[in-house]
Amino acid sequence: MRIEHIGIWTSDLEIMRDFYQTYFHMNCSERYLNDKKGFSSYFLSFEGGARIELMKRIDIPKGHGDKGTVNGLAHIAMSVGGKDVVDNLTKRLKLDGFEILGEPRTTGDGYYESVILDPEGNHVEITE
Repeated sequence: MRIEHIGIWTSDLEIMRDFYQTYFHMNCSERYLNDKKGFSSYFLSFEGGARIELMKRIDIPKGHGDKGTVNGLAHIAMSVGGKDVVDNLTKRLKLDGFEILGEPRTTGDGYYESVILDPEGNHVEITE
């Protein structure tokens, strides 16, 4: 068994798509649109098969509170291939104006990671 994909409701599909494609080099499907339901989505994928579905529907309200500290999905972890890549990508995201919640470090359970917020406040761990 494996996780096929993770779905994220978003208020701006294009900004979120651009973020994950720009910083994590994900491939993107064509935009799916269902006018009857007011629903649209993109599937973003890595070569290894892991996927994220970005979804928007006109009747889904914005979330409340800090998304990483309430019950539900806490974060997405993106493995980027090395400590130097974690460091460089974190610096780039900071320079580009994204909020860094945790600077690069080795955690108590042995991960080398940083933690950033995507454009809609979802926690993203960048791991080696």
